[in-house]
Amino acid sequence: MTGPEQLAVVAAGLGAGLLTSTVGVASLISFPALIALGIPPVVANASNTIGLLPGALSGSFGYRRELREVSRPTTIVVVLTCAIGAIGGAALLLALPPGVFAAAAPWLILFTCLIVGVQPWISRWLRSRHEEPHGTRMTMTPATTFFAGLTGVYGGYFGAGAGVMMMAVLGLGLDLELRVVNALKTLALLAANLVASVIFVFIADLDLSAAGLLAVGSVVGGYVGAHIGRRLPATLLRVLIVLAGVTAAVLMLR
Repeated sequence: MTGPEQLAVVAAGLGAGLLTSTVGVASLISFPALIALGIPPVVANASNTIGLLPGALSGSFGYRRELREVSRPTTIVVVLTCAIGAIGGAALLLALPPGVFAAAAPWLILFTCLIVGVQPWISRWLRSRHEEPHGTRMTMTPATTFFAGLTGVYGGYFGAGAGVMMMAVLGLGLDLELRVVNALKTLALLAANLVASVIFVFIADLDLSAAGLLAVGSVVGGYVGAHIGRRLPATLLRVLIVLAGVTAAVLMLR
C-alpha cells in the first residue's frame, strides 16, 4: 500500500471505531475501504474483523461505567452467547460461498432498524400483556438469549449491522436505558469479534498490514465513540441508529 492508502485505512478504522461504540455499523466503512484496495472479499472480511477488535475493546473500556449497571449474570450470558454464536458465523464464512448469507443481510438490517425504532412501544405493549412494571426485565430470557446467539452468528460471519441487531434484541428483551444497552452491545460485539479473530488467525487468509492499520484507527475511535454515545439523548441515538442501519442496508443492496 502507498502512504495515502495507509492513511485512508487508518481513517477508515477511526470511523469504524466511532461507529462501533455508537450506532453499530462499523464494517460499512472499513470493509469497503479494504475492498477498494483490491483485497479479496473473504480476506478483507477476516482482516476487517481482526482490525476492529481493538476498537470494540477500547469502546467497552469507555463504557465501563454503564456496564457496571448490568448484573454480572446477564453480562456473562450475553458475552458467552455471542461468543458461541460467532464460532458458527466464522465457520460459515470459511465454508459457504461468499454471497449466500450476505444476500439476506440487508433485509435483516432493515428489519432490526424497524425494531429499534419502535422498541419503546413494543416494550410497553409486552409489559402490559404480562402486567410487568417498567424495570423488571433485568435477566436474559430464553428467547432473548436465542436471538442474541443468532446475532453472534451474523457478527462472526460478516458483522455489518450486527450492532443494530444486538441493540434491537437487548432493547426488547431487557429493561435497560438505551445508553446501557449500547454499552452491552459493544461488549457483545467484542466477544464475537474476539472469538472470530482467533479462528481467522489460525485458519483464514489475512492481510495483516491492513488489519494492523485498521486496529490503529479503531482503538482511538472506539474509546472516543463511547464518550459520544454516552452523551447522546436516547431519542437522538435511536434515530441515528435507524438512519445508519437503513443507509447500510441500502448500500448493501446496490
